[in-house]
Amino acid sequence: MNVIELDQSYVANTYRRFPLEIVSGKGSLVYDENGKEYIDMGTGIAVNTFGLCDPVWSSAVTLQMQKFQHTSNLYYTRPCAELAQLLCERTGMKKVFFGNSGAEANECAIKTARKYAKEKKGEDYYQIITLTGSFHGRTVTTLAATGQEVFHKEFLPLTEGFLYADPTNLSALTSLVESNKVAAILFEPVQGEGGVTALSHEFVAGMAALAKKHDILLIADEVQIGNGRSGKLYGYMNYGITPDIVTTAKGLGGGLPIGACMFGEKCEFTLGFGDHGSTFGGNPLACAGALSILQRLTDKFLEGVGKRSDYIFKKLSGARGVKSVSGMGLMIGVECDRPAAEIVAECREMGVLVLTAKAKVRLLPALNIPMDQLERAIDVLLTACAAKE
Repeated sequence: MNVIELDQSYVANTYRRFPLEIVSGKGSLVYDENGKEYIDMGTGIAVNTFGLCDPVWSSAVTLQMQKFQHTSNLYYTRPCAELAQLLCERTGMKKVFFGNSGAEANECAIKTARKYAKEKKGEDYYQIITLTGSFHGRTVTTLAATGQEVFHKEFLPLTEGFLYADPTNLSALTSLVESNKVAAILFEPVQGEGGVTALSHEFVAGMAALAKKHDILLIADEVQIGNGRSGKLYGYMNYGITPDIVTTAKGLGGGLPIGACMFGEKCEFTLGFGDHGSTFGGNPLACAGALSILQRLTDKFLEGVGKRSDYIFKKLSGARGVKSVSGMGLMIGVECDRPAAEIVAECREMGVLVLTAKAKVRLLPALNIPMDQLERAIDVLLTACAAKE
């Protein structure tokens, strides 16, 4: 059997995969089993921050691998400690808990918020407000946090204690806060799976003010938009606010699984011994790779993210077959006249790999994608968008 037949025979049928086997890649170019070249505009869903086989990342991981690959959290390791230090220095956060995914980081944030509120206000203060259109993970609890019923219906009952607010209606959010015993507000600066939609500055400022007024923890889910993809190190930094908790994953690891839950001053000591844990959390290989990513996300480098983003928005906005362009930085949604699935298939035939988010085409290129490759990829996308059905 070929790889596709093997996969269909033995791997759980939870993914609608594209009919493509990737066998190698370098930077923003990937190759299939027949040697056909593609420009990768998805980066493993915002994971491969510097593209495939990034030599700096590969060297950092390989060097650590030659020392030891795992010890568990019963011992200290330098990559874990140094990554936590750098994250705190770059964000102003005080402590970090490491897990293996965005869902785990969000689970940690939810647990922390509930314990914080219980200790400060009482055990009745456990409600978490999230936003409609949000996506926070696929565990039973992070599904409950996700503000989209389509993800809920097959897995009821979900974890209780979540309320959903319209991300365009600050007065409705205010009413929810004032009429419920709320522990935290959890939000994505840019809703990825909800259609690549950035929250308005007015809404985020109002949300932060509400959280401060009512001593509610403000949690920024930076799983997809974080680690430079917004044009700043973390998406919330575009709004001039400071959350109490920041969760991240995906691009931090550069290709290895990692999740991080960062705690601000309010809740840096909320979790104590035995309150939380993770066997693989803080794995030295993942942390060594993450350090090599974070160290290169300098302000100067992030200027290049902004330039690439500006190019994409200018080329696509108002183009034939394009209804709208949304998002931030290099996390971009393109609403087309034609169905997104058709655009994705045609781009793939022409050697460009793009993704979808709801009814939109989603672009998540490597942050350092060469401009000539980016220009070729956008030209292909424009051709697909302009083609008649």
